Order: sequence, then C-alpha cells, then structure tokens
Amino acid sequence: MRFTRTSQMLSVAAIAVLSLSACGGGSTESSTGGGTTDAVIVVDGSEPQNPLIPTSTNEVGGGAILDLIFAGLVSYDADGKPQNEMAESIETEDAQNYTITLKEGKTFTNGDPVTASSFVDAWNYGAAAKNAQLSSYFFESIEGYDEASAEGSTVETMSGLSVVDDRTFTVKLAQPESDWPLRLGYSAFFPLPAAALEDPAAFGENPIGNGPYKFASEGAWQHNQQIELVPNEEYEGPQAAQNAGVTFKIYQNDTTAYQDLISDNLDVLKTIPTSDIKNFKNDLGERSIESPYAGNQTIAVPYYLPNWDGEAGKLRRQALSMAINRDEITEVIFNGGREPAKDFTAPVLDGYSADLPGSENLEYNPDEAKKLWADAEKISPYDESQPLTIGYNADKGDHKTWVEAVVNNIKNNLGIEVEGKPYATFKEARTEATEETLTGALRAGWQADYPSLYNFLGPIYATGAGSNDARYSNPDFDQELTDGLAASSVEEGNEAMNKAQEQLLEDLPAIPLWYQVAQGGWSNNVDNVEFGWNGVPLYYAITGK
Repeated sequence: MRFTRTSQMLSVAAIAVLSLSACGGGSTESSTGGGTTDAVIVVDGSEPQNPLIPTSTNEVGGGAILDLIFAGLVSYDADGKPQNEMAESIETEDAQNYTITLKEGKTFTNGDPVTASSFVDAWNYGAAAKNAQLSSYFFESIEGYDEASAEGSTVETMSGLSVVDDRTFTVKLAQPESDWPLRLGYSAFFPLPAAALEDPAAFGENPIGNGPYKFASEGAWQHNQQIELVPNEEYEGPQAAQNAGVTFKIYQNDTTAYQDLISDNLDVLKTIPTSDIKNFKNDLGERSIESPYAGNQTIAVPYYLPNWDGEAGKLRRQALSMAINRDEITEVIFNGGREPAKDFTAPVLDGYSADLPGSENLEYNPDEAKKLWADAEKISPYDESQPLTIGYNADKGDHKTWVEAVVNNIKNNLGIEVEGKPYATFKEARTEATEETLTGALRAGWQADYPSLYNFLGPIYATGAGSNDARYSNPDFDQELTDGLAASSVEEGNEAMNKAQEQLLEDLPAIPLWYQVAQGGWSNNVDNVEFGWNGVPLYYAITGK
C-alpha cells in the first residue's frame, strides 16, 4: 500500500487532557481488515548498542525493541498524533505544572503494578548524573534536573517530580514549554519496575515491560542473531498485537536481508539497499512503499578534531557543505528517492521552512566552496597529517555508495584527501561517537522521537545533549531553543526554533544532506503492513496471510 504521512505539533490546549478508550488485546481475529493472527512476523533489525534500558537507548536497533515491549503515558498513531497508553489524563493550566493520572489495573509482565512511582523513579534514574544515561537530556525541562545531572552530583531526584498516590503524580517544569506533553511517548519517558533499578545490567539483557509485546523467554536476545518477542496477553491499548509475535533478525548487511525478502524468508524490510532502489518496485510491486517521513541524513563533524574548530573550522564546514552535489546524488544513487536538505529538520513537520537564512550553505556551489576553503587557510593552514574520513556503518543501510559519492565531490571540488571509513556494525560506530573517540566525521541520520522541530535540534545540537556527536556548544543557540520552548503558542515556538536553525546553518556542526524517504517492502506471507510517521513499520498491526 502507499500513503503519505503528515505530522503536526499539537498545542498545549489540545493535549491538556488526553483520553482514549482502551482497545482489548489478545484477540484471535485481526482488527485491521483480514489476515491471520497466528503468524510470527520476521523483520530486519540491528544489534542494540547497549542493554535495553529506556533511558540509555538512543539508536534505532534498541529503540525498535523498546517501543514494542514498553508503553509510556502516550504513544503515537500512524500520523504521529498522541494517543493515551498508561495515562488516563494529562492536565495543565499553565503549560508548566502538570497533573498526570494513570489508568487503573496496568501491570508489568512480571505482575508488578504500573504506578506513579514507576514513572517518577525511572525519570529520576534517567536524570541522575551518577547513572550516566544517554537520554538524560530529555529530562532537562523538569525542575531540579540541573542539580541532579551536574557532573559529580549526588542528587538522585528532581524537585519537579512528586508522587501524589499510586495513580497520580505531578510534574513541574523549570518554565512553560510548548511541546513538552508531546514528548511523553518517547522511550526515555517509559516506566520501569523496581527490578530494573535494583540491577540495571541484568534487567537490560532480559527487560520486563508493560507494552504490547514481551521477550519470548529469558535469553530471547541472542546477540548479533535475533530477538524474539511474543504478545503480552495482559496489554490493553491502541497497539494490541495482531500477530503471534515479532522476531527481529539481525543482519550484517541489507543486501542479504533484501534477498531474503524477495525469497519470502523475511517478512518486512524497512530499508531497501541503495543497490536495489532502482528495481525494488518492479521486484515487489504492491508489496513496496516509498513515502517521506520525519527523518534526515547528516554528516557530523566533531569539534574536537584538528582543522574543524574555531573560525577556520566554520569556513571549512561551509566549504564542505557547498562541495556536495545533493541533487545529483539523490537522483543518481537514490533514483529520486531522497529530497536534498534545506534545513536540519524534515518537511513533514509542522513549522518546516525551506527558505531559512543560511540555507544557501546547503546549496551546491563549488566556486564558493573553494573560496571559503582558501579563506580558512589564511586563518589557520589545514593540517594534512589529519586527512578527513567519513565514517559509516557497513551492516545496515548500504551507505558505502553514497559516502563514496560525497567523498568524490569533496576531493574534486576542494582538492583535499578524504575517504570513507566503514565500521563493521552500527553499534561500533555509535560507541565511538558516544565515547568521543571518533577520528573523523560520521554519518549521523536522525529518526524523529516525536513530531516536533525541537526534536531535531535540542537532543542533537544543544550543549551536552546525549546525541550531540559533534560536541557542538553555542550559548546563543541554546538560548534560542529555550525561548522557543517557552513560547505561548505552537506557531511562535516554531518561529523560534527556525530562528535557532539560522545559527546552525551558519555553524554547521553537522552537514545536512537529504530528507529520508521510507523505502521498504514485505513478503507474500503478510498483510496489513503500514509504515508510520517516523518511517518505522507498525509491527503490531501486521498479520499473516
């Protein structure tokens, strides 16, 4: 099937009280329009970087699993609109103070009740500096986060969180924020049972969730091979499983996965290899999809690398960007299946603009690129002993072809040494980025966590943010983000976020390349395959034939 996804930020007033009638789980008939529910769906996956703790997972391999085995206060439907999961209501009168009431009778798969403390304790754990969680930054809006997250801090709780009773807790933000409730479906905000905080390492190998699926058994995560999930029979909500389970088969490359797909040995492939893009529609026919989603592709250039900091570094970043022919690469390599980037977000988001001041730095202009590079040389000569590399993972996404095209553009237009640097796995690449040990640039695509311009800016480019691979820090940019979150309306907030982007378009901590398009397919064995607003298949809705 084909469809177009659009995503909109919702006003605080629109989500002041979220409510949804629960859908029953565990049925034997599909509610999606036919198909058998007794089939186990085999889909492609990648090895998670870390143990499966929600507050320390910020990459897609682990995120796909967490989104199925946990349920937060809200989730997002196919169009990116929030729908209640654990929340009965989320209420506010001022966009700063929230009262959250949970539905009755919700449990984790070990039988423990999901209570207000399940959320408050998990969020405090995620924020506390001593726990070093990668998604800690997502709690920075809550009052008391600064004290809990400060380096060396022994503070373990945020003052803005209070448990009222088993089903009620309150949240006080440091300031009013226009899109805070919209974030609550992201994995960092999932609840945790007490067992998770008693032994996080053990829990991360065999997590206990409250979502539509659970681990098939202890040890269901067979590292670098597969992760087996089965329906959680106790789950009642909008994402009730319409199949007998989802098995994530971990592939070392997408080409092998594609061959399995066309041979009906794999049921769903979310990303078609670059080498097969020209043929996949003919190969799969109506069992294929090509549609924009909230995602982009960039190249992050760390500021700790020689040659790439200061004023000379900024000029070189601009030169690098103008040396890349995005139109030609997206047309020739992706067969028109990508759209050249004009900003740092994605066109499907409300508030997107293709005409921001500074967007000219993303246009192909080899003559200006040469001039900028020469200007940088006058400030600080380029250290040729540190040639530029562009890192990419070789196991997923078939990135080699487009990285080589980018490398050739840069070589031909700037006359510098540059080469692609393959990493065996996505996990390996992400580990170097996290540990700040990259020796070159790194391809750094982003898949939205929730439908908001801010989600493409704050978590990636704000000072100290968990996904800030470039280690970019600009107080002016940070303040503009803060101003945008404090806006009294979504429209004003979007204007502020785009103002913040003007700073990014000048500094270019990462080089935006193109907006992502979901290009995927499925086998003859399944029905009811749909891809969501963020380019991820709605796994729970897939049925067998």
